[in-house]
Amino acid sequence: MPERKPRKDAARNRVAALAAADDLFAHCESPESVTMADIAAAAGVGKATLFRAFGDRTGLIHALYEARLEPVASAIEEGPPPLGPHAPARQRVPALLDAVLCFKLDNRHLALALEGIGGDSPYRAGHYRRWHGTLQAVLEQIPGLTDSDFTAHALLAATRADLVEHLAGQQRVPRELMRAQLAAFTAKVLGSEASEAPPG
Repeated sequence: MPERKPRKDAARNRVAALAAADDLFAHCESPESVTMADIAAAAGVGKATLFRAFGDRTGLIHALYEARLEPVASAIEEGPPPLGPHAPARQRVPALLDAVLCFKLDNRHLALALEGIGGDSPYRAGHYRRWHGTLQAVLEQIPGLTDSDFTAHALLAATRADLVEHLAGQQRVPRELMRAQLAAFTAKVLGSEASEAPPG
């Protein structure tokens, strides 16, 4: 019995910390400005509590990202077409990319923070490998497509958080226009990839 109270406190503190971090990232000027001290103060917990729960700022960002991504991941893994696993590949690829774009538009500063902690190569980060692996697997189902690995990288480049922030935050490109532009770009890539062999 005595152990239950700390467990409940830890769970409550974790929820409070994630909610505080979510709010701070959503309203900050720059993701780099959000510190563990800021999150601890907003959550009403001590910094030591945050470090015990998440290890460090990187761990907290990953935990928040996973929590925010869960509905999208569930839709990709189990949902109905066009995003879910039973959709035809040519419908599912643009739906996947649209889901990535919308997630990053809805979580711009969190996505920037996450992509900013990729170390020497953002392409080695777990979140990137996850998106790339999912997209590549769907691309491999399209007849005539010659290089699913590179095509997945090229398509995901159009949803990078820094590009999304530049377009949405700096250039004020409307959300629906960005979605339409990505869909058109994806259609062009898939059309040319599926119908043309590489030169030479």
